[in-house]
Amino acid sequence: MNTLSLVHQQLEQFIRPGNFVIDATAGNGRDTVFLCGLVGTEGKVLAFDIQQQAVDNTQKRLSEAGWEQTGSVVLDSHANMAQYAKPGTVDCIVFNLGWLPGGDHAIFTHADSTIAAIEAGLELLRDGGLMCVSIYYGGASGYEERDTLLEYVKTIDPDRYTVLVTQFANRAGDPPIPVLIWKAT
Repeated sequence: MNTLSLVHQQLEQFIRPGNFVIDATAGNGRDTVFLCGLVGTEGKVLAFDIQQQAVDNTQKRLSEAGWEQTGSVVLDSHANMAQYAKPGTVDCIVFNLGWLPGGDHAIFTHADSTIAAIEAGLELLRDGGLMCVSIYYGGASGYEERDTLLEYVKTIDPDRYTVLVTQFANRAGDPPIPVLIWKAT
């Protein structure tokens, strides 16, 4: 069991055909394609990334998998996702923080834009919606985003959202931290 498999289990149980899902950090497109498989041809997946390489990689994966009608990727910050969706219309939002696998490790997510994206995303979620934030940290990106986000999620309104922070207690190094946020119904 790792962060990816834990989050994917949650997503498989939650996402249904026809859902509208946002992949806030497209990366190389693996999660975007995975999410398309969950929402099916009746659903929609909108992915974001600030790196052209990530957008190109994701578009290529979508095309190769036959999901170009279901999934789309935008060259923009996830902090701007509210410009692409209306409040209360998104079923699920997924974040994988850190840097682009295989990309420039000097380019990585930062707490300020990530918090702005989370706040925007919380408003975009429908009642009962789910947000999954996987915090990858250490190495070039350091620990600042992790520490800031772990403090931030404690401030999310408990009357509107339930926040679950999970950690792998017996893993060496810097194992990613999955954070699950459910919007109240």
